[in-house]
Amino acid sequence: MEKAINRQKVLLHHLNPSSFNVDSSSSSSIFASVCLAGDSAAYQRTGVFGDDVVIVAAYRTAICKAKRGGFKDTPADDLLAPVLKAVVEKTNLNPSEVGDIVVGSVLAPGALRATECRMAAFYAGFPETVPVRTVNRQCSSGLQAVADVAASIRAGFYEIGIGAGLESMSTNAMGWDGDVNPKVKQFEQARNCLLPMGVTSENVAQRFGVSRKEQDQAAVESHRRAAAATAAGRFKDEIIPVSTKIVDPKTGDETPVTISVDDGIRPNASVADLGKLKPVFKKDGSTTAGNSSQVSDGAGAVLLMKRSTAMQKGLPILGVFRSFSAVGVDPAIMGVGPAAAIPVAVKAAGLELDDIDLFEINEAFASQFVYCRNKLGLDAEKINVNGGAMALGHPLGATGARCTATLLHEMKRRGKDCRFGVISMCIGTGMGAAAVFERGDGVDELSNARKVATNNLLSKDAR
Repeated sequence: MEKAINRQKVLLHHLNPSSFNVDSSSSSSIFASVCLAGDSAAYQRTGVFGDDVVIVAAYRTAICKAKRGGFKDTPADDLLAPVLKAVVEKTNLNPSEVGDIVVGSVLAPGALRATECRMAAFYAGFPETVPVRTVNRQCSSGLQAVADVAASIRAGFYEIGIGAGLESMSTNAMGWDGDVNPKVKQFEQARNCLLPMGVTSENVAQRFGVSRKEQDQAAVESHRRAAAATAAGRFKDEIIPVSTKIVDPKTGDETPVTISVDDGIRPNASVADLGKLKPVFKKDGSTTAGNSSQVSDGAGAVLLMKRSTAMQKGLPILGVFRSFSAVGVDPAIMGVGPAAAIPVAVKAAGLELDDIDLFEINEAFASQFVYCRNKLGLDAEKINVNGGAMALGHPLGATGARCTATLLHEMKRRGKDCRFGVISMCIGTGMGAAAVFERGDGVDELSNARKVATNNLLSKDAR
C-alpha cells in the first residue's frame, strides 16, 4: 500500500508543470486532496495543461448611429473586413491557419449576409482555404459566434478560429414584410414571439414594477460612463479605425473619413431631459427613445485558439473562455433573459455570482436591464463600467463581439483586481445568453492539490 501511495506522489509530481526541473531533495510535493473549491477547480486544471480555449485578440469598430452616423454609407462587408484583418495582423498570425470564421448577424437575408462575410474575409487577406459561415441567434449572435468557435476548438475540429459579429442597421431595417402562418393564432407564446421588442419592455416594466425614473436614471448613467471612458481613452485599445466615406444626401458628394469614436454617446444627458420624452410603444408607458438601446452599425472580431497553440506561438493571452449558456424565457418578457442565463453560465464555470468582478449586460432597454440587475442582486459598480447599449448603441449581431472586446480589455486594465467577467444579453422571441471569461493571466496552478512535507519524493522506493 505504501509503495502505491509513493507512486501516486511521483505521478502527481510529474503532472504538475511547476515541478519540472525540481531537485530530488525537495522537501515538499503535490499530494492529492479533496478540492475545497468543488468543481470550480476544473478551470484551473485545464488552464495548466493547455487544453482550454483562450482569446488572444478582440477588436471592434466604433459603434455609430444607423442612418445618421459615421457608417451610414458603409457597406456591411466593409465594416467586417477591418476587424478580421486586425485580429491576424496584430498577432502576426498567418491567416491560412484559421480553421473557421463564424460571424453573428441578424437582419440581412441569410444568403446575402453569408456572401458578404465571405467577401469581407477576402478583403482582409484570408485565403480561399479558410471557410466562413454565419449564425443568427438574434441579439446574442456575436456571442454565439464566439461560443461556437470555442466549442469547435474544444471538440478538436481546429485549433484556431475567429468569432465575429456584424450589423448594418443603416442597410437592413428591422421591419418584416413576410406573411405569418395563421396557425400562430392558436398558440399564445408563438404570437408573443411577434411582439415588438418595445412592447416586451413595457411588459417587463409593468410586471416587475420598474419605474420610469429608474429607467431614465439607468440611461443617464450609461451615457455618463461611456463619455468618461471615451474621454479617458479606455476604448482606444479595442477600436479599429475604419476608413470610409460620408455621402451628402442632397448633393451626393462623398467625403473620405476615418471613424474611430462611438458617435451615439450624449455626455450631457440628464434625467430631466429624458423625462420630457414621450413613450414610444404604449400611450401611458415608460419606454422611450432615451431609455432604449440605439439602432446602430458596427462589427467586432475575436481570435480564439487552444492555450497550447497560443503558448507555442508566444502570443499574450487576453482572456480565457470558461462557459456559455443559452436559455429560454417567456417571449412576452424576453428582456428577463440575462437574469435566467447568467446563473447557469456562472454555475457551469464552477463559480458563484460573487466571484464575478465585471459584467457586460446588454442594455436593450432600461426596463429589462434594471430588472436583471435587481433580480440577481448585482453591484451596480460592477456592471457596464464603461457604459452600455443605451449610450454606445446595439448593432444586433455585433453586440456580443463588441462586449467581448470591451470586457476583456477592461479586465486587462484592472489586472489582479479583476479575474472573472460575464457577458449577457436578452434575445428576441424569449431567450437569454451568457458567457464567463477569465482574465488571461489569472489562471492558477493545480488548486485542488495541497503541498505536504515529505522526506524524499523521488526516493528509490517511489520509483
